[in-house]
Amino acid sequence: MKVFILFCLGYNEKIALSALEYSMNSLLNVGNTGTPLIIIEKATYAKWLSAQSQAHQNWLQQVNYTGEGLALLPNFSTDENKALSLAIFVVDDGHHYFACGDLINQLPSGQYVLDSAPEHQQAICFAWLLGAYKFSAYKTSQTDKSLPSLSVSEQTLVDNALKYAQATALVRDLVNTPASDMMPVNLADTAKYLADTYHGKVKQIIGDELLIENYPTIHAVGRASVNQPRLIDLSWGDKEHPQVTLVGKGVCFDSGGLDLKPAAGMRNMKKDMGGSAHVLGLAQLIMSHQLPINLRVLIPAVENAVSSNALRPGDVITTRKGLTVEIDNTDAEGRLVLGDALCEASQDKPELIIDFATLTGAMRVALGTELPGFFSTSDDVAQGIIDAGSKITDPVWRMPLYTPYNDLFKSTIADMTNCSTGPFGGAITAALYLQKFVDQDIDWVHFDVMAFNVRALSGRPLGGEAFGIRAVFDYLQSRFKTN
Repeated sequence: MKVFILFCLGYNEKIALSALEYSMNSLLNVGNTGTPLIIIEKATYAKWLSAQSQAHQNWLQQVNYTGEGLALLPNFSTDENKALSLAIFVVDDGHHYFACGDLINQLPSGQYVLDSAPEHQQAICFAWLLGAYKFSAYKTSQTDKSLPSLSVSEQTLVDNALKYAQATALVRDLVNTPASDMMPVNLADTAKYLADTYHGKVKQIIGDELLIENYPTIHAVGRASVNQPRLIDLSWGDKEHPQVTLVGKGVCFDSGGLDLKPAAGMRNMKKDMGGSAHVLGLAQLIMSHQLPINLRVLIPAVENAVSSNALRPGDVITTRKGLTVEIDNTDAEGRLVLGDALCEASQDKPELIIDFATLTGAMRVALGTELPGFFSTSDDVAQGIIDAGSKITDPVWRMPLYTPYNDLFKSTIADMTNCSTGPFGGAITAALYLQKFVDQDIDWVHFDVMAFNVRALSGRPLGGEAFGIRAVFDYLQSRFKTN
């Protein structure tokens, strides 16, 4: 796989970006030459086998191939049968977008031409590219083999697969990059890169300017770090089009603040900016497809650090919305920075606000690490996202905004606390906290995601991962159709 990875190695003149680009010609292209790569479902294998030559049937029997996974069939007309006649890959479900996620690494290098059911080809092309993903920017030695390339029949298959794969890889790269190289300034540089690429604009409010512009909670959470907090504001598209605003939690490292996390809980907190990575990946999908919307992306980017001026338990903050919040726990900082950003997002009265955040461990307890939960104030929007995700193997699960739990935020000295009084229903109470900063007449969706694979799966290596962005994009694409 030909990969170009740019990532920040510090400040000064270094480019603060972690982005992976796939070479179309080396991995996926349009053509009709190469070794046939036949991909079929297990239910059709017996029928396919019966139509093959006796030599091929005998070969598959001799190698004990049972109609599952990969088999390589030699060309019996050549000396020593060294040349490939064809490759067959049998899957349980051809519609599954990761069924072929490891195939590019299992095949010998060379050129292959895809032979599969037309309705499966988009999933195969997506998985083919993502199977090549590796985050190797910090490896000093590279031993990767030369990856095979795949020819398909239509340019649209190539173009769509590349757009989805590049957006997914961007999310993975941003999350995988160590916090030393992925601080608020680096997230801002990534947003600027995307804006430059797709002709958008980026504004920033940095450091003490946040107080002047009335973003007090973003400032309060990030002020203890030498890496200045900021609000990153990306805009793109025609202002005459319907507005959609994305908000992403950008806590570039979360120590827990003065309520310090234990070592085990802090180990992977470089991923706490995963929400910002998700909205940047989703924004790339929207912009690369030229979706007819007026897009705004807001990222409150901070490091939750410990210093003499760190936010303290018991402090009271007046938020951008005017609500006063008593700090019960400084490790519940994501909802604080998101509150100011969601309040700002509501000012424009967009048709839809969608936020992504690595917000609670409670959601992981409820649904595990691989199924992202989300909340929505609109039944129609929620069902649309669920339906879109089910078609492209990007499953999501709706959770309830159970309003009686609002009573759990009572404070004796402020309008509310930033945490509920009990340990239960933590994902719900976090969502209810955020809902207070979104105007009631605006449709709102809140995703609480892991942003990280804790086990390797087909096409999904250990490390940073994008959850739900393809589902959301396909929903937006169906709702805001290109004219």
